[in-house]
Amino acid sequence: MSTPELELPTPRASVDATRWPGLASVPGGLRTRVAAVIADRLFRNAAARLDVRVEYPDGTVLGGGGAAGSSNSIDSRILPRMIIRRPESFARRLGRGGLVGFGEAYMAGDWTASDPVAVLTPFAAEMGTLIPRPLQRLRRFVVAAQPAAERNTEANTRSNISRHYDLSNALFDTFLDRSMTYSSALFDELPAQWDSLESSQHRKIDRLLDAVGVRPGTRLLEIGTGWGELCVRAAQRGAIVRSVTLSEEQRTLARDRVAEAGLSDRVQIDLLDYRAVDGEYDAIVSVEMIEAVGYDYWPTYFRTLDRLLRPGGLVALQAITMPHDRMTETRDTYTWIHKYVFPGGMLPSTESIDVTTRALTSLRTVDRLQFGAHYAETLRLWRERFVAHADQVADIGFDATFRRMWEFYLAYSEAGFRSGYLDVQQIVFRKENER
Repeated sequence: MSTPELELPTPRASVDATRWPGLASVPGGLRTRVAAVIADRLFRNAAARLDVRVEYPDGTVLGGGGAAGSSNSIDSRILPRMIIRRPESFARRLGRGGLVGFGEAYMAGDWTASDPVAVLTPFAAEMGTLIPRPLQRLRRFVVAAQPAAERNTEANTRSNISRHYDLSNALFDTFLDRSMTYSSALFDELPAQWDSLESSQHRKIDRLLDAVGVRPGTRLLEIGTGWGELCVRAAQRGAIVRSVTLSEEQRTLARDRVAEAGLSDRVQIDLLDYRAVDGEYDAIVSVEMIEAVGYDYWPTYFRTLDRLLRPGGLVALQAITMPHDRMTETRDTYTWIHKYVFPGGMLPSTESIDVTTRALTSLRTVDRLQFGAHYAETLRLWRERFVAHADQVADIGFDATFRRMWEFYLAYSEAGFRSGYLDVQQIVFRKENER
């Protein structure tokens, strides 16, 4: 289902150079121009074999599984349209930044689509083959690595979290449901409807709480507070909840929501790194927080869960996962998502979680639910609502470039789940005998 298209930045001068350094002007220089020629050829070759219709101003059309040339070359199927508005700018951004440049070109209006998810899904489905295998071996020489300043050390993590979650509670309120839950819902049926999103978020939360046996008196630790909905539902069961977050905006609103529910005596919300948590807990829940931990710190994260959990206790994680081979190949790569949305993050694979917990902890998997199709629908509902509320987002103070960036982020993520490249899982661990 397509949504209204956000407005394009018109002249490039409309991209605020102060707010968006490096985006307002097109990359230049001889090296960039040479790289642009190569990137343009690689993109055209990749697009030609995908189920998309890529249209250039000179009338060139690519796509449809091998067709190229005039518009008459594409077969009669209705393919999603990717409109290249400024080919030279598009190629230079690709040449300078690869996939980072691809997203930046959308932000700047060098290309657009009325249905960006439909365009991005075929690219996501072939993510591992878009670049020829021999050239993939050169990745580390041509693709930027994650900056040291964005590694999720204890010194850096709060800044990384703040860059996303402290943007504005009002921003998130424009597209989330009343529960203010910013993770995949678990629906009764698909495709989903907006009216079912809040109850489906509750279904997801309740399944996690059921999985770790939350009941009156349970000492529950939540790592990653969000805006407090899980705290409230756990405390309503009679649990004693401690929740930790590094987002000041989230903590403020979560505390207010807990107080409004009359549960402040049962819920403690701390501005604290997970590594600094103390105590012992009957159960631990962490919803889509491992993605912000970073590859180098997964051992620390799981050892921390192991340290804080009583023997025989249960942990329930909700985690976004990616294929193991792609994770190992890209774990040091600096991506568009890192630069603009989630600095320092990394999606784990199922194998990496299993290997880390088995080798380094006494946590053992006892249950697993995979529901990636539900995340695709969750993201669709968020994206449709975000685009519909573009004027409200502008009134909060976010410019057209930001709005196109956020639309691309939601569409890019949805395409990952629709293609099957990404999945989301609820994984339950039990703490076995002490190591």
